[in-house]
Amino acid sequence: MAASSGFTDMSALRGKDYGKTKIRYPGYTETESGLQNKDLRVGDGSTPRMGDTVVVDWDGYTIGYYGRIFEARNKSKGGSFVGDDKNLFKFRLGSQEVIPAFEEAVSGMALCGVRRIIVPPELGYPDNDYNKSAPKPTTFSDQRALDFVLRNQGLINKTLLFDTLVFFR
Repeated sequence: MAASSGFTDMSALRGKDYGKTKIRYPGYTETESGLQNKDLRVGDGSTPRMGDTVVVDWDGYTIGYYGRIFEARNKSKGGSFVGDDKNLFKFRLGSQEVIPAFEEAVSGMALCGVRRIIVPPELGYPDNDYNKSAPKPTTFSDQRALDFVLRNQGLINKTLLFDTLVFFR
């Protein structure tokens, strides 16, 4: 396999996952899937059911790449240096429109709850491509930043962090 990739095989490194180490964050609950989450504000009321449409405000950060913001409401965003309001994001639970981590995290939240989720690569964007599933960055600069992390073949950790605020429709 090493020969086909153009890298020299080094037996001491076989089976290692350098640059992609899973970190267990203190104070976070880890689900069976590997998603880590922490409720920053517990919502009140019922939780959405499969098929319900939810409206979400979200911020996204690259944990393994200097905690860079790739989407945030009213904050400077990377090289774009603008903080204009962005539209709220809505999707139907169970529709597979969003990354698996988003679906899992939002399905357990009550109205107006705020949850921070730590997304391992396997629960993130399919094939490391943000165009295949939502949520997607809205500015060119933020798209480039997220794309750099997702498509990097080097040692960049692809773990992401999202802050989510859920409204029901």
